[in-house]
Parts: sequence; structure tokens; C-alpha cells
Amino acid sequence: MQKKPTEGWNIEDSADLYRIEEWGNGYFHIQEDGEVEVRLKRDTPESSISLLKIAQGLKDRGTKLPVLLRFSNILDDRIQHINESFAKAIKDAGYEGSYRGVYPVKVNQQQQVIEEICRFGKQYHHGLETGSKAELIIALAYVDDPEAYIVCNGYKDEEYIDLALKGMALGMQTVLVIEMPGEAAIIVERAKELGITPNIGIRMKPSTVAGGHWTDSGGDRSVFGLNTTQVIEVVDMLRSEGMLDSLKMLHYHLGSQIPNIRSIRMGATEAARFYAGLIQEGAPMGLLDIGGGLAIDYDGSHTDSSNSRNYTTREYCSDVVEEIMTICDQSKIPHPTILSESGRALVTYYSVLLLNVLDTNVFWNGTGRQEPISEELLPALENLLYVRTMLKEETAQECLNDLNYYREEIRNKFLYGQVNMRERAAAEHLYWSIISEIYSLLKKREHSSSHLKELERQLSDIYYGNYSLFQSLPDVWAIDQLFPIMPIHLLDTKPDRQAILSDITCDSEGKIDRFIGRGGVENTLPVHVLPEGEDYILGVFLVGAYQETLGDLHNLLGDTNVMSVTYDEDGTFRFHNELEGDTIAEVLSYVEYDTKQMEAMIRTKAERAVQEGRITAQQRRKIISAYTAGMRGYTYYETDQED
Repeated sequence: MQKKPTEGWNIEDSADLYRIEEWGNGYFHIQEDGEVEVRLKRDTPESSISLLKIAQGLKDRGTKLPVLLRFSNILDDRIQHINESFAKAIKDAGYEGSYRGVYPVKVNQQQQVIEEICRFGKQYHHGLETGSKAELIIALAYVDDPEAYIVCNGYKDEEYIDLALKGMALGMQTVLVIEMPGEAAIIVERAKELGITPNIGIRMKPSTVAGGHWTDSGGDRSVFGLNTTQVIEVVDMLRSEGMLDSLKMLHYHLGSQIPNIRSIRMGATEAARFYAGLIQEGAPMGLLDIGGGLAIDYDGSHTDSSNSRNYTTREYCSDVVEEIMTICDQSKIPHPTILSESGRALVTYYSVLLLNVLDTNVFWNGTGRQEPISEELLPALENLLYVRTMLKEETAQECLNDLNYYREEIRNKFLYGQVNMRERAAAEHLYWSIISEIYSLLKKREHSSSHLKELERQLSDIYYGNYSLFQSLPDVWAIDQLFPIMPIHLLDTKPDRQAILSDITCDSEGKIDRFIGRGGVENTLPVHVLPEGEDYILGVFLVGAYQETLGDLHNLLGDTNVMSVTYDEDGTFRFHNELEGDTIAEVLSYVEYDTKQMEAMIRTKAERAVQEGRITAQQRRKIISAYTAGMRGYTYYETDQED
């Protein structure tokens, strides 16, 4: 049932409330009908499609929520934007080197992502960065461009090194980056054994420490990289082995989300000095890999907070090129080819999680007044009722303090048997009624205060979403990552509730209580009363980086359904590459259960129940059928049983 638009409220109000134009980066907007649209090509309005219509299309196809949507057009747009931004910066500055992007496989290892980056990125010679043997195996298969680089980072045993060297024999541009002091000797040994001249890189430890969640990527205590002394030792070792000519690359990494452009400039300056120093030592060099760090503005604030950035992609590219060029010109050395490992900036916008709200827990839904209190309950509520009589705008804060005191007093009396359960229930109801009145009074006087935010949090509902935080949004739990969350429909009407968002795991940490809002980070999410007869669907945006790979099986809730949506050149939208989410049987097999054996155990128990006369043979058949059907079912809540 379509809700009527709210008088005095429009889609611009909703856009401001959820800040979609700030964090959407041109990919997400609100349509006139109040539905969120995704624009698969930022410069092509015709490539826009409503997320609600996608959800309805999925339902018609039998695909249940929650579902992860993937948009390959957006991935292509990100590859194009970053490569062309560097190309423009290089041209504008008169820089004599070039740019090559390498995508870190670890950021999103899904086959669709790697295939699309290698396919569309080939025109830009976009390569891959690997941090393990498994990732190198992927890169060797999918990179099919002799001008694209495969940067080999991470711990390296002989097998890893041999694979990279044999990739060179196939005509691939693999670069073995020395991150640990002991790796240099192994690389030299294996190269001589195989008779293959390697491309060698060195990862330095920058003294620059960037802000945000990943400060440990830089500085003396960084886990990876060589300090200055170790860099010199590796150079001397390569020279003594007659392999200094193989030293082609300097690499550093400040973190995957660097919010402040100043850190980026300082890191590039320091690295360029190291690069010049290596050329002065006699290494041919030619490649400078600036690592990752190109940040995403998750909260739309355009600041240097850990969930944002205070620069644009074009500014990032220009500053990096300028710093490297300045140092190289001062040192009278050629400008190197610049590589960057921008993973988060490539894939973040590529995925959106859609989930339906299953139920709500409403703490207060009244008008601030309650029905007359029965005479037998009056003694227990006397102090609370007195607070209500004293309540007015100028005494609101004092009344709040008294109210909390008397509520605690009633709870203590309940513990000692001086107040019964019905009296306590009446007190709780009265407490929330008065709290809502205090909130209304404070809101008139103070548009924003710590007291107001705390009351808003206390009065907020709990909306139970059909998802697992630990499976689909693990960074929320692990590092307090902020993701934009909002309804994908009804946005031409005013949200009339405030809520936090719980998942369906049996874990008190399976909730989201930090949201992107008009005033910055908010403790609650503005939502609508659940509509009758239809799903209320929320979108969680910018989840393309790390979330799929890091998700776990808490409460045995598995992978969600996945669907890719593409805008084709003929102007049509196409659903493809559908992946069914984990069934219960599949999840059980991950933790070493034999589902056939389990079904046999149920059959045995059911037959015993028939023999004992507790069920009939027909009931046995239905029980077994329900059990086996459950095994084949989705691990998430299913709102209907249609085939």
C-alpha cells in the first residue's frame, strides 16, 4: 500500500536527512517518487534504476532478501575515473612518466570483480597486487596484458617466488617486493636456480603515519617493510650478487583509507627521496608504487575524520604527481612510472546490501499521556506522578534527574518484594511517558545537546533486520566502520520513528547504533512505521570493500543471495550472475557436519516415535519432509513459503 506524501516534507528533505548527495558521489539519488535510484553510469541519467524495482524484480524471480547487489558498470566507472584523473594530472604537470594502477586482490577477491577489472582495465594496463600464493595464482590466470603489472607483496616462500618468476617467463610483468630482510636472499637464489632475471622491489617503512583506522601501516613499528638500514643492506647484498640491475621498484603503503591529504603529500615526498637515493646507489629503478590510501567519503562530511577525506580524487592524483616530480627534478633523475594500489576507491561503490525489516521493539509509542491510573497502583507511583506535576520547560533537566532516581528506587523495591510486577509495569509505562514529554520540551529549547541525544537514544525503537552483522558488515563490529544506511523507498514521506538496527544473530553486539545523519554521526536512524502488507527495505551502501571476504558464520548465518545488475549499451538493464546464498546444509558442511547422517538420525528418531505411539506414520512423513526441506533452505529468515 503506497503511503501518501507528507505535507511539508519532500525528497530534498530526505536527501538532506540521510546525506545521500554527500556520500553518494553521483551514483545514488532519490527519485521524485521517493525511491532510491542507483545511477550505473554517472554521466548517463538513463542508466538510473530504482533499488525498490530491483528488489521487486528479485522477488518475482524467487530471490529472497537479504541480497547483495553488484554493479559492474560502477566498477568500470571507478577504474576509468582513477586512471583518467592520473592521466590529467600527469599531462597538466608536464610529468614525463606514466601511471599504472594495480588492484589489491584482498580488498574484494570475488571472481566477478577480478574478471571485470582485468577486462575493462586492460585499456589502461591496470594490473593486480597479490599478498599470497592463492592471490598470485588468480593474477597469473586473469592478467593478460604484457604492460600491466602484477605486484607481489606479502610473505614469500620458494613456491610463491617461483610462481612469480615463471610468470615473467610467460611475458608477465611480475615484481617481487622485498618486505622482510630475509626475502632478498631467497629471491636471488631462486632467480639464479631458474635462470630468470627478476623484477625486484623494496618496500620501505615510511616515517609518515597517517590518521584513521590504519595508522600502523606507517612508522617504525609497521609490521611490513624495511627501515633505512635494512634498505641499504639489501642494496649492498644485491650489488654483491650482481643483481642490483634487477632492482626496479620502491614501494610504500600508509593505509587503505587516508583521510588527510597532508599525510599523502608527506608520504610521497619521503618515498621520492628514498627513490632518488636508490638511483644514486646504482639501481636502475623506474617504478614507484605509492600503495593504497585513496579514501572514500563514507559519511559525506568532506573532512579528515576516519570515515571521510578532505580531498578529491583529482587533488590526490595532482598532489602525488607534483611531489614526486619536484623531488626527481631536484635530484636530476627521470620521472618514474607511478603505481597505486587503490582498492577501496575502486570497489566500495560497487555493492549494496538490501535487507528487509522483520519486526520492531517500540519503547514508547504514546502521546506522552496514559490512561487513568487505578487507585491500588497510586502509592507505588506517587513520586513519579509528582515529577510529572512539576514538569515544564525550565525544569525539564531537573525533572529528568528526579525521574531516573525514582525509577531506580522502584526497581530496588521490586528486588526486595516491596513492589509487585504489575506495579513495576505501571511505573515503567509512566516513566517512558514522562521521558517522552521531557524530550519534547528539551527539543524545543535545545536543537542539539548531549542530553537530547541520550534521550533520543533511550526512546528509539529497535528495528530487527534480516541480516547478520558479522557475515555482511563485519567492519561495523570490528573497527566501528560507518556505512550509509537508509530506507530505499517512502522517502517522499517524513520518517516518524528513530531506531537502532539489530540483526538476527543471538548476540548483543549484532546491532548498529551509529549512523550517518544531518548532524554528523548519530545514535539513531530515522525510519518509518512499518508499512502494512509490504516489506520495509533498508539499503546499506558502500560495502564493496573487504566485507564479503571478512564475513563469518556467526550463528551459522551464511552468505546472502547475490545478484549483478548491468546497464547495457542498448539501454536495457540486465540481471545476471545470480549466486544463491548458503543453504543450511552447506553451512553445516563448513563446520564438518554430515547432513546425510543427520537426516538419518532424524528418521531413526521419528520411527522410534511411531513405534512408541507418540506420532502417526503420516506425521512422521511430514516431520522428515520439514527437516529435509529446512536443510535445503536459506539460512536467513524467509517471509513466505512459496515454491
